[in-house]
Amino acid sequence: MGVCIFTHWASCIYYVISQAIGFGSDGWVYHGDPGFWTAYLSCFYWALLTLTTIGSNLNPETSAEHIFCIACNLLGVLLFATVFGNIGAMINQVNAARTEFQNQVDSVKRYMELRQIDEELQNRVVKWFDYTWSNKQSTEDQEALACLPEKLRAEIAIHVHMETLRKVAIFQDCEPGLLVELVLKLRLQVFSPGDFICRKGDIGKEMYIVKRGRLKVVSEDGKKTFATLSAGSVFGEVSILNIAGNKTGNRRTASVKSVGYSDLFCLSKQNLWDALKEYPEAKKMLAETGKGILRKDKLLDEEAAILEEKKQETLNNKVEMIADAVENISKQLKNISASMQKHSTALKPVMEAEEPPIN
Repeated sequence: MGVCIFTHWASCIYYVISQAIGFGSDGWVYHGDPGFWTAYLSCFYWALLTLTTIGSNLNPETSAEHIFCIACNLLGVLLFATVFGNIGAMINQVNAARTEFQNQVDSVKRYMELRQIDEELQNRVVKWFDYTWSNKQSTEDQEALACLPEKLRAEIAIHVHMETLRKVAIFQDCEPGLLVELVLKLRLQVFSPGDFICRKGDIGKEMYIVKRGRLKVVSEDGKKTFATLSAGSVFGEVSILNIAGNKTGNRRTASVKSVGYSDLFCLSKQNLWDALKEYPEAKKMLAETGKGILRKDKLLDEEAAILEEKKQETLNNKVEMIADAVENISKQLKNISASMQKHSTALKPVMEAEEPPIN
């Protein structure tokens, strides 16, 4: 773009100089065709040849013509030196990033060879590196945003992930503040072909949202496929709610396996409960939503749920009573401390008056 602008201005100046000297007055100046586009293209062609230092067949004859041609040549050299310098810097930057990445790969390769890791696993590791490099997402997202203030990082995360989180059934009716907290806690994980994201019977500690890729819900031996999950699918959300009366005991009800490379957003149970501390009403609502899902699948023990709720209510009442007692004791201690301070202040002049003089 810059080259075109400079060429345009050089062609205009060439035309003005030719007009001032006189069209066709010597072999260097423009001969003066009447058509606008013919004149403009002819002057533009001359300027382009001059700025690129290729040179034209029109040789300057006067001092003014020589000065203008020299200035155009110098400007062209400077312009193209800048352009090619920037291109070279970009290439070096790309090569530097690739070299750093390749050094990481080579380091891991040497480690695996030293530890005599089997060849099949080594190939899987190398392919994973190739995948992450081609997608450039697993760590670069975090590194690119690390320099931003926390508020801006939060706004970017909300813009990127909020709609994805709203699609999760248990979060659809949650207040925006909680969704913002959860969005900031989502973490991207990459799984290789054949990796098990979870296995049947495992205790559920995370829920997953599929960003890219394809997963299969399979039997324990991995031979039978029950369902296929694609981008936008969600699984594991009920197991992280710790719902009382869950017949599965908050364990995975099926195994999930990655077909190819898959990118999944992960939300841990710990992060969910940390966020819910500030949203007690949302916590109750999520529990009810989870119970509804379990009832639909006939996986909720109603009696056990009621019994557990009563135990939890009794425990909460005891905790509140203890908190109130501690608060009362704290107030009493403050009153006693204030009273002692008051008496100490009142007794100080009396004690000083009764103190015998020192000879």
